[in-house]
Amino acid sequence: MTDQLDGKVAIVTGVGSGIGRAAARLFADEGASVVGLDVDAERGARVMDGIRDDGGSARFVCTDVGQRDEVQAAVEATVDAFGRVDVLFNVVGVSGRKWGDGPVADCTEEAWDRVMDVNLKSMFLCCKYAIAEMCETGGGAVINLSSVLGMVGGDEDFATHAYAASKGGIISLTRAIASYYAPEHIRANVICPGLIATSMSRRAQSDDGITSRLGALQPLTGAFGDPEDVAQAALYLASDAAGFVTGTVLPVDGGWTVR
Repeated sequence: MTDQLDGKVAIVTGVGSGIGRAAARLFADEGASVVGLDVDAERGARVMDGIRDDGGSARFVCTDVGQRDEVQAAVEATVDAFGRVDVLFNVVGVSGRKWGDGPVADCTEEAWDRVMDVNLKSMFLCCKYAIAEMCETGGGAVINLSSVLGMVGGDEDFATHAYAASKGGIISLTRAIASYYAPEHIRANVICPGLIATSMSRRAQSDDGITSRLGALQPLTGAFGDPEDVAQAALYLASDAAGFVTGTVLPVDGGWTVR
């Protein structure tokens, strides 16, 4: 490894699985002290224990990132343990299909509210408290996970309009943060993944119609991306190598959005 985050303190949400887990491991391998947040105490603690077993610096805080008091307490715990927050990677997100997300004429109010709460409000809360600390210590880097569906419209296979709206909101929130907090030396950027092989994409992974379209959807590989592909993009945006980069929207999508 290249110690790209040597000496930095990073908060990563959703560390119990998928992209969050991959990013927490990579950040620790690159020298960061990582505070991992997840609502699943068992899975989250297992990931962070594994990082420590491998010689990394890690701490787990069981947190529902949709709850203000829990987010505030997690950021305070980070500062108590490591003295600062240098990096925030907001990963947590949910599909609203089980609550009735779909085309706008069919989307239920429950799905809309749930998706906005988990996908967008959680990022607002994490940014709110982490950025307040960054302002006190001279800056930092915020990376928010959106989706290609925050950039382009989805067809019938991806017609979840609450989800798309929440992911578009993440882009707008992040760019507003980037503009306002630039004088505080705080960078804010967005990653927009395509179809990544995580638990969240199990429906797509098991749908023969979608898998048969991968060559057209993600022509670079014709396959699902790996969580590590997104983690590597987050590492770049978190590191000093991206010191002149803010407000960008970075697709990690195998070519989806260039079609």
